[in-house]
Amino acid sequence: MAWIAQDNPRAAEDLRVALRHAAQLLGEHPEMGKQRRDLAPETVRFLVLRGFPYIVVYRANAVPPRILRVLHGARDLPEVLQDLERE
Repeated sequence: MAWIAQDNPRAAEDLRVALRHAAQLLGEHPEMGKQRRDLAPETVRFLVLRGFPYIVVYRANAVPPRILRVLHGARDLPEVLQDLERE
C-alpha cells in the first residue's frame, strides 16, 4: 500500500480498512469467496474487494484462512497464480 500512499494517502488508508474488514469476514465465513479451479486448487478461493479493483486470494481450508495474495484485477491471473500448487 506504500505505493498508493505516495500518490493518495487517503486511498491507501481506505484500502487498508477494506482489507482488514475482508480478513475479518473471511475468518468468520471462509467459504464466502469463489473457487476458480481454472486458476487455482479447490482449497483456494477468490474474493473481490468491494469498492476496489483488487482480489483477495486465500486458502479457505487453513484455520484461520490464509491470505495468499492481494492482486489487482487487471493482472494476468493465470501467470501470477501459476505457483499456487506449491504453496
